[in-house]
Amino acid sequence: MTTATALVRSNTDLVLAGPVGSLDAYVERVSRVPVLNREEELALATRFQNQGDLDAARELVLSHLRFVVHIARGYSGYGLPVGDLIQEGNVGLMKAVKRFDPTVGVRLVSFAVHWIRAEIHEYVLRNWRLVKIATTKAQRKLFFNLRKSKKNLGWLSGAETQAIATELGVTPKEVTDMEQRLSSRDLSFDPAPDTDDEEGSYSPSSYLPSPESDPSIAVEREQWDDDTSDRLANALETLDERSQNILRSRWMTDNKATLHELADQYGVSAERIRQIEANAIKKLRGMIAEPA
Repeated sequence: MTTATALVRSNTDLVLAGPVGSLDAYVERVSRVPVLNREEELALATRFQNQGDLDAARELVLSHLRFVVHIARGYSGYGLPVGDLIQEGNVGLMKAVKRFDPTVGVRLVSFAVHWIRAEIHEYVLRNWRLVKIATTKAQRKLFFNLRKSKKNLGWLSGAETQAIATELGVTPKEVTDMEQRLSSRDLSFDPAPDTDDEEGSYSPSSYLPSPESDPSIAVEREQWDDDTSDRLANALETLDERSQNILRSRWMTDNKATLHELADQYGVSAERIRQIEANAIKKLRGMIAEPA
């Protein structure tokens, strides 16, 4: 057993035993695990591939944990816990170790970088927003590359959009769509309990239609109103001129006339005006109620 391999084994329990107090403590522990040289890495990978030696696989994983930390820290700008990013990267490292072929002639670190980044990318895309921001391969590539390109830029100009689209092999529209997604923010469906009315009014739940706002009911109500108005107008035309004038003066103007004002106008008593009004209304109701 080589010295480096012995050190890896001696640090295995140190790294994995018990909960780590903090991220710094974890990073300090994994940094104690020595890096394997090419011959040691080849021997361990061969044992795992040919014999299924899990101890060899664990030594390969442990010796590359520091590399995962280095990659994960590069994604700290997404506002996600670095510890979670490291954990996802470790999953990618274990997948890489499982698929690593030592006969190809490349180092594990070169092979594993793809798997580590892939797992971290998946985690970022799942958790950066409530709504998944990228689903296709082109959108994922745009998400990470465009965000990196926009760190020191405002909204992209037409020339910048075209340049990025050409570089990434996508259309300018896809670049613009992703830029808009990156610039937007999540909005809670319901207003938070501790927000005031002004802020809460912007939540999507505030714009939901009333449960009673059935379009068919609204159309039916509108058609009924139109039909009733037509019936009322036609029925009104069948009345004599005096009855029509009394009803219009009493019910169809903003400045409604009183019984006494109409009595003075027609030279009769207020009671007579009331009788004419009542008879006219009774006739209208009968004509409106008749089927069309």
